[in-house]
Amino acid sequence: MEDDGKPLLGSIQAGDYYSDQTDSLDPRQRRPFHVEPKNIVEDSAQERVSAEASVLNSRVHYYSRLTASSDRLLAPPDHVIPPPEEIYIYSPLGTAFKVHGKDGAAKNPSIVTIFAIWNTMMGTSILSIPWGIKQAGFTLGIIILILMGLLTLYCCYRVLKSPKSIPYIDTSDWEFPDVCKYYFGAFGQWSSLLFSLVSLIGAMVVYWVLMSNFLFNTGKFIYNFVHNVNISDSEFGTNGTDRVVCPYPDLDPHRNNVTIYLGDNSTGTAVFDHWWSKTNTIPFYLMILLLPLLNFRSASFFARFTFLGTVSVIYLIVLVTIKAFRLGFHLEFHWFHSTKLFVPEFRLLFPQLTGVLTLAFFIHNCIITLMKNNRNQENNVRDLSLAYLLVGVTYLYVGVLIFAAFPSPPLSKECLEPNFLDNFPSSDVWVFVARTFLLFQMTTVYPLLGYLVRVQLMGQIFGEHYPSFIHVFLLNVLIVSAGVLMARFYPNIGSIIRYSGATCGLALVFVLPSVIHMVALKRSGELRWPSACFHSLLILLGLANLLGQFFM
Repeated sequence: MEDDGKPLLGSIQAGDYYSDQTDSLDPRQRRPFHVEPKNIVEDSAQERVSAEASVLNSRVHYYSRLTASSDRLLAPPDHVIPPPEEIYIYSPLGTAFKVHGKDGAAKNPSIVTIFAIWNTMMGTSILSIPWGIKQAGFTLGIIILILMGLLTLYCCYRVLKSPKSIPYIDTSDWEFPDVCKYYFGAFGQWSSLLFSLVSLIGAMVVYWVLMSNFLFNTGKFIYNFVHNVNISDSEFGTNGTDRVVCPYPDLDPHRNNVTIYLGDNSTGTAVFDHWWSKTNTIPFYLMILLLPLLNFRSASFFARFTFLGTVSVIYLIVLVTIKAFRLGFHLEFHWFHSTKLFVPEFRLLFPQLTGVLTLAFFIHNCIITLMKNNRNQENNVRDLSLAYLLVGVTYLYVGVLIFAAFPSPPLSKECLEPNFLDNFPSSDVWVFVARTFLLFQMTTVYPLLGYLVRVQLMGQIFGEHYPSFIHVFLLNVLIVSAGVLMARFYPNIGSIIRYSGATCGLALVFVLPSVIHMVALKRSGELRWPSACFHSLLILLGLANLLGQFFM
């Protein structure tokens, strides 16, 4: 009883309340109203609110009972709701608390929004861009990269604008699956969820393959350094301090061409190689570390290390610049016919690059959330375009420099690996640092991806994110098993990225945004044949992109 006189809500710092991207008050818990300045509780004694505040609060209650808050037809008019600077948090006991903080708290300026999008898109795909350019041909690869960037940018723009095309409903807190549900019912919601899970699980499989690779090479570097082992990673490679190797000159991904020059420690090295194998043992060792981490209820601890992604990408750019400067450019232009050392400028394998780029430019399932944090909403389109430009320039820079600097002769351009770091020996110190950075970064991001999969799937099926430990554990075992199997039997990240990218891109990049836009235009009577033809062409391109992965 002695607590009855205390306010239910104390002073709130804006940074605490707006912890993520929420920028509005929850109508189920707090109601906006006007109160005279003398009645605002700061650090002074509590005072009762004015009669004007009580009348306004009753008025808001009245409007809220007329209809659901999502229906704008009977929503409270503007003159009823106070301006933002006069919104306070109201306790049922009659005390008002102003939300402290500067204007635009928890809102990001344009430059922060642009780099947030850049950081989110900069994933494992950057390691496969040089390989994709090699598959398409140098000239055609550059053209495709630019065109895919423009196409995915437009489709992302359509996703960003899709909630605003819905009339008479407040869509300020909607995500793209909500838009799909509005237009297509449960089918739209479940299809968007399914393809979103494909992108997430595909990324987790790629992460597992890469973590196995990085852990193997990191352990190999440390072992060779400690035991003073002089190792040649392949029979095919250049000489000098900046050595480049061709791990699989016969294009057999299961061959392990390793030539070791040892003294009397050959037995110990053989034992180490037996227990430290990239495909036979390392993928299983990772289970001991990562499977328990996936079962955490919250992923907040791992979210603190997301800055490592930016550090890793910046270091990769520096590494690529240094390697290109030291190796120089090695280019010859053969437009349609390959030679022993060079690939043609235009190749029929180009769908492999389009599949990789679909995932490389994929941010469509979370762009609405990212843009909600933008301080100036009128600049959303401009900031999105600049972010895509920055991403495209980064991919071009890394892809072109690695392809051009790859030493041909003596090596063939066909030796470029789906993970371009594999073209450098494990004894390379610069590459060792890059692999260590990426290994630690992926170890912290992997549980975050698992958490997103769990939240989307469990929330949709059971209505809660952590129904029980057994449910979560079984889901995580299935996800981890997929990664282990791929790392064991098919550790080709280029193919994994292109298949998963083309699959999720078919729905979330090409089909759903285009169909939703055409349906919205048709309902408003504004659909014209040029728009219908263009968006139908986008759908056909998405379908061709997926089919091309199986025939090329």
